[in-house]
Amino acid sequence: MNDIGLLGLGVMGQSLALNIANKGYNVSVFNITSDLTRTFMETRAKDRNIFPFYDIKSFVESLSKPRKIFLMIVAGQPVDEMIQKLIPYLDKGDLIIDGGNSYYKDTTRRLKELKEKGILYLGVGVSGGESGALNGPSLMPGGTIEAYDLVKDILLKISAQTESGPCCAYVGNDSAGHFVKMLHNGIEYGMMQAISEVYDILRKVLKLSTNEIAEIFEEWNRGELNSFLIEISHKLMRHIDKSTGKPTLELILDKAGQKGTGKWTAEAALELGIPTPSLNAAVEGRIITFFKEDRTKLSRKIQKKYPDLTLDKEKIIEELKNALLFSNFILFSQGLWLMSEASKVYGYNIRISDVLKIWKGGCIIRAKMLDFYREIVDEKDDNSNLLNNEKSIKFLMEKIESVKYITNVAREYYIPMLIHNTALDYFLSMTEENLPANLIQAQRDFFGAHTYSRIDMEGTFHTIWE
Repeated sequence: MNDIGLLGLGVMGQSLALNIANKGYNVSVFNITSDLTRTFMETRAKDRNIFPFYDIKSFVESLSKPRKIFLMIVAGQPVDEMIQKLIPYLDKGDLIIDGGNSYYKDTTRRLKELKEKGILYLGVGVSGGESGALNGPSLMPGGTIEAYDLVKDILLKISAQTESGPCCAYVGNDSAGHFVKMLHNGIEYGMMQAISEVYDILRKVLKLSTNEIAEIFEEWNRGELNSFLIEISHKLMRHIDKSTGKPTLELILDKAGQKGTGKWTAEAALELGIPTPSLNAAVEGRIITFFKEDRTKLSRKIQKKYPDLTLDKEKIIEELKNALLFSNFILFSQGLWLMSEASKVYGYNIRISDVLKIWKGGCIIRAKMLDFYREIVDEKDDNSNLLNNEKSIKFLMEKIESVKYITNVAREYYIPMLIHNTALDYFLSMTEENLPANLIQAQRDFFGAHTYSRIDMEGTFHTIWE
């Protein structure tokens, strides 16, 4: 009997199956399309302890009890349909693991439905792409501790390994795993947008070549900005298109796709009442890119008057580095605050420090700065948003002038900086004692009798304004 079954042999599923087999486990595999299973067995899985099956019944029966089945299929309805196909062959105590980017509320529903049948369910966030799945992903399992314990050893062994330990830990109750993965992706959207904004300044203001920008990013990757996204950015900038001899990056249409996790993050923030303007702006930024024709037409109607400035190249590069550090900090600040609130409202019991450790290796948002964020979270103050800490304030205030400078330069050159602007405004708002909401409350009371509170006495008040 085999140790675990993996269902879904797309790129991620194949890589994960190989990873599990490489760690000494016997793996049963199944895919709806039999040809894909055969091809996999004849190529990548040849001579491995991976065993193919071509119908669900024999696939399930090949597993030792309690059975453990890892789904690596498209999120949404396909997961529900596959669960229904599996149920007739499962016994009480068997476990289904969903490793896709499932919506966390779907995971909550599936957990309840399967619990009624005595079947265990884990929602596991998997980050790292094809390479991570094969060599060690970041894994974010959520559900019951009973379910996690069934596959704990496997998950710990196949996850990425860092000096802090395996990049896998029990995240929390219910749909915590998929919520954390959704939030990971929301932060990922923001980091990618922030990097692209910096790239835009370097090419449009300083007029640097793609290769020159690659050299700057490579240098940054040796310091505080070290991260997976900065690393791949300088690598992809050096890729040359064989047919034209030009950098491939310069030939890519500026329309960014998305699969929904960023939007879900923004929706969750609005639902839970946590301010995440920079995470939201990253989603809006991608949406704006989609309207290429509209942008092209409008750009031809605008007469841009560029400033006659003498630019200090080295100063701008240094200020950009500091601005990017500032914005990345704010992205994590907003994301972790949202995670903390969700943990309270949904009873997840998430340990934010553990999540930051999980993100240190294998995943897309892994970065050197994660150790600093974790250090802040581990201190005694309430640091759910990272800001309530002297180290945080010192770090951000040392870089705030850089953000102000860069966003002003961007405006002079008509360059949008959605992440950097919202990060700055968020920080200014969160550190301002007196915001102009008193006028908003007066307006609301004027037209809707919504009432207001006063600063000089207790109670709720309404004024007849006319």
